[in-house]
Amino acid sequence: MQSNIIDTMLNKNKSLIEEAKEQIKEVYLEDDRPWVVGYSGGKDSTVVSQIVFEALKELDSNQLHKKVYIISSDTLVETPLIIQSINTTLHRIQSEALKLGLPIETHKVKPEPEQSFWANIIGKGYPSPNQQMRWCTDRMKIDPANKFVKDKVSKFGEVIMLLGVREDESATRANVINSHTVEGKRLMKHSTLTNAYVFAPIKKFKLDDVWEYLLNNTSPWGDDNTELYKLYSDSNSGECPLVIDKTVKESAGSCGNSRFGCWTCTVVNEDKALNGFIENGEEWMRPLLEFRNWLAGIRDDRTRRMKYRMDGQIYFLNVQTEEIDEKLYAVLPKKGSRAKKVIPVDQFNLVQENELSNYLAENNIDLSAPGDDNILIEKNDGNYAQLGLGPFTMEARQEILKYLLEIQRDLNHPSDPSFELIQEEELRIIRRYWLEKGDWEDKLPEIYQEVMGYDLDWDFDDQPLFDREQITDLEILCERNNIDFKLVQKLIGIEKNYSGYKIKRGIYEEIEKALTQDYLHI
Repeated sequence: MQSNIIDTMLNKNKSLIEEAKEQIKEVYLEDDRPWVVGYSGGKDSTVVSQIVFEALKELDSNQLHKKVYIISSDTLVETPLIIQSINTTLHRIQSEALKLGLPIETHKVKPEPEQSFWANIIGKGYPSPNQQMRWCTDRMKIDPANKFVKDKVSKFGEVIMLLGVREDESATRANVINSHTVEGKRLMKHSTLTNAYVFAPIKKFKLDDVWEYLLNNTSPWGDDNTELYKLYSDSNSGECPLVIDKTVKESAGSCGNSRFGCWTCTVVNEDKALNGFIENGEEWMRPLLEFRNWLAGIRDDRTRRMKYRMDGQIYFLNVQTEEIDEKLYAVLPKKGSRAKKVIPVDQFNLVQENELSNYLAENNIDLSAPGDDNILIEKNDGNYAQLGLGPFTMEARQEILKYLLEIQRDLNHPSDPSFELIQEEELRIIRRYWLEKGDWEDKLPEIYQEVMGYDLDWDFDDQPLFDREQITDLEILCERNNIDFKLVQKLIGIEKNYSGYKIKRGIYEEIEKALTQDYLHI
């Protein structure tokens, strides 16, 4: 009886596989549009890549008439063991394809250095991502993949993208797939990329079908799928898919519970990926987990955040109040899993909304500096508020960089002694951002030398404009004339950025933005 059940399951799985393989062959032979296969290193994308490889092997050589690009996304902060595995697999796929004469090319897509995780957090001061502000997915995954696709569209006119999406992953995913599917058609129109189409050959697969196929069919390029199964078996984690569509970003779910996401992920409260690896013997990764938890913990620390946005805009965060035992308390909303704070109103520096500007001036409060002046604003409508939070302060960014470099210096990667957590190109971008924002003391090379014990070959063009004595003189001059020092820094930075150009198109708009920042005119 048990044998019959197993036979039935295997036959069902075989029919699903054969059906998917036949569909792949038919769609491949229909036209000349090249394919882009998304490979994340997880189970679903592995199934798609493996079936595509097998289907192409079964075609005659004269039928192999167009390219199949297998691409993986490297956010530059991938979990180290996973990116190592992906690199190995891409190399194996490419080698085996060349040996068999298959028209397959493997590629890794990466964010532009200016859009990397560290360039945004340490360079620009972005707060680490959370569920409400998942800026990382667009910049680090969607945009690099879309750039690759657009390049192929410009070259070939149209492309077909193959993705390992399945209807049974979630009701949301099923609805997204169905909403993009035209009855009787196997291809879905990409919702945001012109002249790109989506083909989901395993959309009818259940989870059991995926594992039955992987564990009963040898990888055509020599990977061990039992090792992949082992990655999943000890936790409830999934894979962080290659997201290529901003309209379906939310249906992809958070990567934070995944073994195939970023080690820096702060979107969820607990990183099951790093925890899982450490529990299974990868103790060398513990410093990464500690750093990730620390980074998540300082995200909403008011002492480390500026009190206006990057464009200088000031905004208020409404604060609820409640009376307890005839005493008025401010109820500060909880962040993530942390409990809400209930603080007596009289413990704040209470300031009327229309007196805020005078209060800041009289107390010489710099809203971009570290620290929390503990201000509670009584608004004109009688409600209460706090100043909203902006980017990390420059001091916090320097603190994050120093901690990150210390981990990189001391990290004991078992198979890659030169493994880097932050790349040299990112450091140069961060340095440029800091100099543009007024870090005239040029702190980054100093921090790097202090932690790493040696210097990089820093570009002379990026040297600071003034030495420390000149900076002090300029600060005193600004204070004497009641001029905002950071505004002067910004204006000088704008002029420097446009120096050397005969036509300085846009400089007046930049100056106007600087002069009209909210925090200057509260």
